[in-house]
Amino acid sequence: MKRLTIEDAENACLGGGVFACGGGGWYAHGLQNGRLAVTLGRPVMVDIDDVPQDGLIITISATGAPASDDFEMWPRDYIRAFELVRDAAQEQTGLRVVGLMNAQNGYSSSVNCWMPAASSGLPVIDAAGDVRAHPTIKLGAMGYAGRPDFQTMQAAVGGKRDQHMELELLVKGNLFRTSNIMRAASVQAGGFIASARLPLPVHVVKERAAHGSISAAIRLGEAMRAAHPQGGDAVLSAIVQATGGTWLGRGRVKAMTLRTEGGFDHGAYTIDTPEGEIDLRLMNEFMTAERGGERLATFPDTISVCDAASGLPLKSADITGGREVAVLHVHRNLLPLGAGVLDYAAYPELEQIMGLDFLTYLPEITRPAPQE
Repeated sequence: MKRLTIEDAENACLGGGVFACGGGGWYAHGLQNGRLAVTLGRPVMVDIDDVPQDGLIITISATGAPASDDFEMWPRDYIRAFELVRDAAQEQTGLRVVGLMNAQNGYSSSVNCWMPAASSGLPVIDAAGDVRAHPTIKLGAMGYAGRPDFQTMQAAVGGKRDQHMELELLVKGNLFRTSNIMRAASVQAGGFIASARLPLPVHVVKERAAHGSISAAIRLGEAMRAAHPQGGDAVLSAIVQATGGTWLGRGRVKAMTLRTEGGFDHGAYTIDTPEGEIDLRLMNEFMTAERGGERLATFPDTISVCDAASGLPLKSADITGGREVAVLHVHRNLLPLGAGVLDYAAYPELEQIMGLDFLTYLPEITRPAPQE
C-alpha cells in the first residue's frame, strides 16, 4: 500500500505526459485534481490483490477531444460521475465497490480516479485499462468490445455552467451504444466531460487490466524531475532509461494539421530529421509513425513527441511549425497492456475513422474465426 502525496501527483502527471502520446488530458488540470485529492483525503494506491476479491472496481476517465478549449470539468464532476455508477452498480449486482482505477495514463488521466478515491475512502488500484492513452472507450474496455451481449453502464458529468451546457447522465446497455452516447455527450458539453464506467468484478480486472500502470507513470515522472536541473538532454535521457524506449529521430516540425471533429482530435505531423522525415498520425493521441512509407511504430506502442529544449512531452495542440522536437518510441512488448488494446473488435472502427491499417502490424491480435 502506498499513501499518495503531492509529489506523487506531480510525478504522475509529468510521467503520464509521456504516456499521454499527445493527448491524455492537460497538465494543469491533472495537477489541480491530484493536489486537491491528496489534501481532501488520504488516498492510497494498492495492488489488485490487496482489495476484497468479491467486489467491483469502477474506471474513472474523461471523454472527448484533448485539443478542445470550450469544456468545463470540475473536480466534483469526477466524484459525481463515480457516485452515479457506484449506486447503480451496487443496486443492480448486490456487490460492493471496493476500488477505483484509471482508464489510462496521461497529463491528467493518471490521476482521474484520485478525487473519487479521496472523497469515498476507496483505494486507487495500481492498474489502468491501458498504460498509454487511447482514443476510444472500446480500446480501454478490457476486451469487451467484441461482446455485443455485454451490458454495462457509464456516467458523464460536466459542461460550462454559465452557458447552461452542464450535463449529467447515466446510460446502461451495450458497450458500443453507450460509448457512442458518451462521445456525443462530450460534444454537447463543450468537448470534454468527466466520466465513470465499466463496473467490473475484481477477478475480471485482475485478468484484463494493465497492472502497474500508475506506479510506472510516477517512477517516470520522478526520474524526469530529478534530471530537470541538468537540462533538456538529461530529461530526454531519463525518459529512455526509465521506459526502455528509443528515439525515432530529432528535428524540426515541418508541417502539421489538427482539427476537432466528431468528438475526436485528428492530426498529421511531419518531423524533418537527419535520417529522413517522420510522419505521425493522430487521433486524440499519436497512433502511427512512418518514415518513407515504412511503419516505425503502431498503437499500442507509446509514441510521444518531446520538446528538444526542455525534454518535456508535448500535447498535440502545442506542437507548432519550426519547433525542435524528439520522437519517442516504446514498443508495446515493454509495456503492461490491457486486454482492450489486444481486442480485434476495437480496431475496425479505428481503421475506418483514420483510414489506416493497424491490424496488419499487430500479429499478436487474434483474428476471429471466419463464420461458416
